[in-house]
Amino acid sequence: MSHATHPAAGGPTCLWLAAAPLSLFLLLAWGLTHHALPWHVDASWVPSLGLSLGFRVDGLSAQMLALITGIGTWIFVYASGYLAHEPRRGRLLGVLLLFMLAMVGAVTADNLILLFLFWELTSITSFLLVGFNHEQAAARAAARQALLVTMGGGLALLGGLVLLGQMAGTWTLSGIIAAGPDLAADPRLPYALMLVLLGAFTKSAQFPFHFWLPNAMSAPTPVSAYLHSATMVKLGIYLMARLDPAFNDLLFWEAILIGTGTLTAVWAAVLALRERDLKRILAHSTVSALGTLTLLIGLPSPGAALAVVAFLFAHALYKAPLFMVAGNIDHATGTRSIDHLMGLRRAMPLTATAAVLAGLSMAGLPLSFGFVAKDVIAVAKAEAEVLTLVSYATVFVNAIAVAVAGVAAVRVFWGPPEAPRGQVHEVSWRMFVPPLAIVLLGIEFEFFPALADPLLLAAARSISPQLGVVELSAALDLDVLLSATGITAVVGLLFFLAWDRLHQALHRLYRLDERFGPAAWYEHLLHGLSRVAAWHTRRLQDGRLSSYLRQTLAALLLLGAFAWWAGDSRPLIGWDWPDQGWAWAVAALLIVAGAAAALLLRGRLAVLMASGLVGYGSAVWFLFAGAPDLAFTQFMVETALVVVAASVLPRYGPSSSRREPWRWANAALAAAAGIGTFLLLAHLQGLPPNAELAEWFGRTSLPEAHGRNVVNVIIVDFRALDTLGEIAVVAFSLLAVLPLLAGLKKRRAA
Repeated sequence: MSHATHPAAGGPTCLWLAAAPLSLFLLLAWGLTHHALPWHVDASWVPSLGLSLGFRVDGLSAQMLALITGIGTWIFVYASGYLAHEPRRGRLLGVLLLFMLAMVGAVTADNLILLFLFWELTSITSFLLVGFNHEQAAARAAARQALLVTMGGGLALLGGLVLLGQMAGTWTLSGIIAAGPDLAADPRLPYALMLVLLGAFTKSAQFPFHFWLPNAMSAPTPVSAYLHSATMVKLGIYLMARLDPAFNDLLFWEAILIGTGTLTAVWAAVLALRERDLKRILAHSTVSALGTLTLLIGLPSPGAALAVVAFLFAHALYKAPLFMVAGNIDHATGTRSIDHLMGLRRAMPLTATAAVLAGLSMAGLPLSFGFVAKDVIAVAKAEAEVLTLVSYATVFVNAIAVAVAGVAAVRVFWGPPEAPRGQVHEVSWRMFVPPLAIVLLGIEFEFFPALADPLLLAAARSISPQLGVVELSAALDLDVLLSATGITAVVGLLFFLAWDRLHQALHRLYRLDERFGPAAWYEHLLHGLSRVAAWHTRRLQDGRLSSYLRQTLAALLLLGAFAWWAGDSRPLIGWDWPDQGWAWAVAALLIVAGAAAALLLRGRLAVLMASGLVGYGSAVWFLFAGAPDLAFTQFMVETALVVVAASVLPRYGPSSSRREPWRWANAALAAAAGIGTFLLLAHLQGLPPNAELAEWFGRTSLPEAHGRNVVNVIIVDFRALDTLGEIAVVAFSLLAVLPLLAGLKKRRAA
């Protein structure tokens, strides 16, 4: 029995969650009608670092917010029906709501650090959403892959944002865009932009990072419809469009975006032909559309900005409904394979209607807003005078989009029905109303494009400020559009009719991609990482304390030697004898005597007592060096350690007479560590004293901490966390001694 035939018990309980995105959408609409863009909000965050909680909404942000909240409202309505029988639906919708808020923050954040935080929050929440069906190995692998790829790109993005912030002298996106022309001469700019683009490419699934998005189709359909049409995968596009006004004149920026976008669009379109799963076909077409958007951002003409925002809008209006259609088919029939789907229009007429209308828009045919968007794209390419190869590539990509639309809207709904399907019938209203509502909105914008003018033109001017006064309807060139539409429709029809034959013909190419493509390299990297980790564990973690000590000392010596060499420093041996010099000398004698005795003595207890002498000598040095709190902690811990160890040692029997094979190496390493530490301290002691911090403590202790004893104020107020740590060390040491004392008491009583 299909999913749709079960009673929808408990289904409406999560429908109320749609009120959250709907409220934000209505608030956005009210703001756009009553207040002129841009909007600014700034609140103090870290004043000492010049950071503030800065949010800014301009035309581009407003368009993204409209898609996030508008499409999101219908996604939550759809999810309440699709997940009606899922006992964990509340958890999924809660994470989806958190994801929506992260997207809202990412597209409105003006502060670079704030943008990065929201950016990574979208990656974390998408990991939870994609891996929702965690009992399935495929879902876990897809979620891990999406997280590693997008968060790896996020680390690159952080480096690029920090470089841009340092170069521009500001931590706001708006400030970096304003300073863009002045950054062209900075030699760090190419590296900063490359890091930023890596972050954007991973998020928006550009080649060679495109493979994670189709694999993420293991997520529930509401998640796929939302993340891969209007939100997450558009975030990288948003960032590139946001930075485009500052760097569009750079050949580096233009070449990278046009080249990567074209390659992604073509390769993803080819990969769509190999799929039989309807959701994966739509996912590859999404990657192709993202490549087209990247290509359009890289075009130098002002009209390209209008093409970007128009296609961004149109893609969300047809791709979200198509994903919902795929979910409805899977929900009703239990399969998404196009080999087993045909003639569903009689059983699912309303879903078929939504599929046909969305397919018209995806194919760029009349009666859809996609028709308008394709025309604006054609005009932008003509203005930019793109390379012939790029122009041919876009024609091929558009033709594949027509074929994909035919598969999703015609193949599975028309033709003779497959074998009898039992109780297959139309899904509930909460599952067919959302896709119908969204595609009908797209048709309305096709007939009345002026309705979209205010929002889209404001967004286009955010990307290209030099864009003149223009109306979306006035940008249409029907002669060029009908000619291009006719060509792509004919070629797309041929691809649609030859879909199965092309699938077989390209089988060998797919095998090469699976063996040597980016997805294969990802698997090789994961395998290599596990092998390196295993080797590292075997070599460095052998379970011997002496080995860990050797490695630590050797690493510190190498680090110190490198710092010495890089700084071209020399030891400063001469310094004035301090007032507490005799106390230091006594402490040094205790430490040296304890160390020498530990080397020469053989009994375990004797070695333990000698090493305790080293600890007590260190405590004496701390005491006379102005750190009585640290000296007290050292006294307590050393005493507890000696007592505990001395009580435990008899259980281990006599010490072994076997010589340590690393004995002489240990001696050499210890001597080098001692000499290096002496030289470092001699160098530090020879430096001129800096009393700035001491003067600051003395000046601020009374007015800010209300204490006249400066040492107490430092310990309790200025270094409160450090003092708390020392108290914790002492407390844990005493707790470790308590079981020993209790055991001794019981033994004495026995």
